[in-house]
Amino acid sequence: MRAAVLHEIGQEKLEILDDVEATGFGPGKVRIRVRATGLCHSDLSAMGGVLPQPAPFVPGHEGAGEIIEVGEGVSGLSPGDRVVVCWLPACGACPACKRGQTQLCLAGFMNAGTPNYRRPAGDLFGFAGTGTFAEEVVVDAGCAVPIPDDVPFDIAALIGCGVTTGLGAALNTADVEAGASVAVIGCGGVGISAIQGARLKGAAEIVAVDPVAGRREAALRFGATRAVAPDELADAKQQITGGEGFDYVFEVVGKSATARTAYETTRRGGTLVVVGAGAMDDFLQLSMFELFFDEKRILPSMYGGGDVLRAYERTIALWRAGRIDLAGLITHRVPLAEINEALDQMRTGTSLRTCIEI
Repeated sequence: MRAAVLHEIGQEKLEILDDVEATGFGPGKVRIRVRATGLCHSDLSAMGGVLPQPAPFVPGHEGAGEIIEVGEGVSGLSPGDRVVVCWLPACGACPACKRGQTQLCLAGFMNAGTPNYRRPAGDLFGFAGTGTFAEEVVVDAGCAVPIPDDVPFDIAALIGCGVTTGLGAALNTADVEAGASVAVIGCGGVGISAIQGARLKGAAEIVAVDPVAGRREAALRFGATRAVAPDELADAKQQITGGEGFDYVFEVVGKSATARTAYETTRRGGTLVVVGAGAMDDFLQLSMFELFFDEKRILPSMYGGGDVLRAYERTIALWRAGRIDLAGLITHRVPLAEINEALDQMRTGTSLRTCIEI
């Protein structure tokens, strides 16, 4: 089958190969024919070494498609079922799951170090234990979540990570209060989803912050009340909050510099939500005095900070009701053969989300 492969960490281009085989099928597994996958900035981060990922590997973790084969012992799934790929499934038995914090379950990471593709030249890994930039993928049955027939594959793919992460940051992690002031730093697909979540919760002011003019314009369409470049954020803080700072600030970039800006933009007693996935050696510096004196809450948000399966259902219900716009997030649709052009668009910020049609 065809798949997009990164041979070495640090390379910027993927090679489309047609000699790749999805491996590992057996008891408890399902084989999925991928129909659509989203291009997420986390894929770029893994390619560049910001996120840990062994190579060579097949990127991609936002996928949707049809089950073509079901392994022994799998119940509730059948060939032909339409599913979204969940890259972080909950095992239901670990301490995190028993506490109701299923987004912190580590079971899904157990397979991340096992190759799940191969070609004549050797084994390949799949990003985050999946690797959806391929025509087929074999995953644990818990990674295949059925979707209703009325949910298109491209919409389902977005729900698999970016939309769930951004919406959940506002709805679950922050639990934004109605009438609050909000700033969102970083307005790609995840940031736009956080904006939609803040709007759903009734935020009075939502300021979108991004260096790319096109993304700022898009943020206004999705519910932001104002959109500014990073160097205009201080003025917006002064004009909207009288210099006090915003009630909630979402950092959706994954860098210590923007997290520090987000902290300084949050009012005393306010809430900073860290959504961006950053590098392990990028440290945020805060003094012990300001932590004590400012009493700002710092809340990391992992995969939307709530039960993932429930989040999928909620997102579909909101989409059906017209309360959130998911189709508008997809600004480019390209075949797998044009994935490198899509990567360039993501790097320059000219797309919110690209749908790879496979």
